[in-house]
Amino acid sequence: MVQGTTSDAGKSTVVAALCRLLQRQGVRVAPMKPQNMALNSAVTVDGGEIGRAQALQAQAAGILPHTDMNPVLLKPSSDTGAQIIIHGKVRADMHARDYDQYKTVAMGAVLESYQRLQQQYQVIVVEGAGSPAEVNLRERDIANMGFAEAVDCPVILVADIDRGGVFAHFLGTLACLSASEQNRIIGFVINRFRGDISLLEPGLRWLEEKTGKPVLAVLPYLHGLQLDAEDAIQSSQHGSGRFRIIVPAIPRISNHTDFDALRAHPDVDLQFIGPDQAIPAADLIILPGSKNTRSDLEFLRQQGWETVLRKHLRYGGKLIGICGGYQMLGRAIGDTHGVEGAPGISSGLGLLDTLTELTLEKRLQQVTGVCAFAPDPDEARVSGYEIHMGVTYVSKLSPAFRLDGQAEGEGAVSADGQILGSYLHGMFDHPEACQALLHWAGLRSEHKVDLAALRELSIDRIADAAAPILDALARLD
Repeated sequence: MVQGTTSDAGKSTVVAALCRLLQRQGVRVAPMKPQNMALNSAVTVDGGEIGRAQALQAQAAGILPHTDMNPVLLKPSSDTGAQIIIHGKVRADMHARDYDQYKTVAMGAVLESYQRLQQQYQVIVVEGAGSPAEVNLRERDIANMGFAEAVDCPVILVADIDRGGVFAHFLGTLACLSASEQNRIIGFVINRFRGDISLLEPGLRWLEEKTGKPVLAVLPYLHGLQLDAEDAIQSSQHGSGRFRIIVPAIPRISNHTDFDALRAHPDVDLQFIGPDQAIPAADLIILPGSKNTRSDLEFLRQQGWETVLRKHLRYGGKLIGICGGYQMLGRAIGDTHGVEGAPGISSGLGLLDTLTELTLEKRLQQVTGVCAFAPDPDEARVSGYEIHMGVTYVSKLSPAFRLDGQAEGEGAVSADGQILGSYLHGMFDHPEACQALLHWAGLRSEHKVDLAALRELSIDRIADAAAPILDALARLD
């Protein structure tokens, strides 16, 4: 098991690297994260939903993602509540205090998944969540040491030296653990190091003498990786291309990995605009997915962004809505079942002649097809996935996509051709679809971004860098 001293210490990356290293050796290996809290998710081969980081780790292991790799997924819908997904399916919406009591049930699901993976794979590389030093969450823990103790597995502890205070992170974490949990940690990994390693070595020796535990590896800071983010947005980073794309970073934004291919495009400058920031002039604005569409639509209005969207369209700009963003574009969003809170109807932006009704059943499926808006749809293939609770009714608008095996078109394009809406996550991931969508939006570019190939290269880079971990573990054995 790989645990971290903090969130974003590099656990997901280390797990992916170890999976790729073992896969190269011909080992049947699978990733697992018992409990994940994230709004970036992926559709699995068995028709469920898991965190995107686990889907990436499955790719590193050379296998298809399965719900057993992330048996408990929490998708926050407010500061104190979340949708609880067990074995890929929605189980309930709970307040944080209620879920804390529910963990004993969730642990049963986690152990079921672990046992099934044990029967199929030689090695399971498990990722922790947050930090094991969160003593307030120790009771009924299923994400870190609670799981490690239950299945009796060794733990590697990772810390991010780029944050500073790496030695304090290690010692402080150990101090918050019980004696049995401390003994379970077999070594440390320092992540994101840049500089002269000789200047770090005295600290490494001090840490090993102080704790009696080895430093397994010091991993370099790798720039330019194209890996799926688990949740956080790096909103301050954007490109320098001539074609500007703006994504409003609404509070419950989901699957912002939809924009990874655009961030990698050399001709695109993609920026996430957060609260209290003015939306600058742009060629294309994309309304992203949302875990709470009605609430995020109200937030968008409070920020004054609705006025900006209408001005953007008056000046000839293009607008895309994805999933929740697609629902916002219509005339109204109905929620008679109280899927997102109190039952009611919210007025949409009225930019597309559509109506949405939120439903209790979540649609989860992987899809392929063609870009119906392209001059030659057969030359613009698209692939992606749907994750949404809602049905959108379209009135006399051309579809955005035509999906294989489906008679009706998917999504909608406005009569003037300025607005496109779709439930399709990952619409930019396929090189042909990305180029077609950017061409529709006004960018004439010969560049094609193959996101799958970039991910493969990035996985190989992190695996090469992490090879010392596997070597050190072999010496420990």
